[in-house]
Amino acid sequence: MKTVGELMTRELITLKETQNLAIADELLRLHRIRHLPVVRDGKLVGLITHRDLIKATALKCPDPTKNPLWAADIMNREIRTVRPDMALREAVKVMLDNKFGCLPVVSEDGKLMGILTEADLVRYAQQLIADLDRMSEAAEYE
Repeated sequence: MKTVGELMTRELITLKETQNLAIADELLRLHRIRHLPVVRDGKLVGLITHRDLIKATALKCPDPTKNPLWAADIMNREIRTVRPDMALREAVKVMLDNKFGCLPVVSEDGKLMGILTEADLVRYAQQLIADLDRMSEAAEYE
């Protein structure tokens, strides 16, 4: 059984609640990611997506010098999380059923350990497809 912990991204780019959205935007662009976990003392407290950032800046149109928005202002605090030992097929079902682009992976005490994203699943699908293609090619030569 393949688990979430085997596929999750472990090297995370995170944000603190007290950081402003200009930093969030820069992190998303520089690292070419769409999800930013928000942490406090290593524990997950929220999540900001690229869509959240676009919506917040479009609705509020803040002048960053006069009225900056902070991560705490727009982060989603009600986040579905998973454990690293969860079966991958269950996590995929949660993502599909809820139309989630990611699932943060936390330990029992809430410490952020990783994140499972659609990109992680596409990379895994690519490996499986390559394996199937190799098996198919090998069968042709038998």
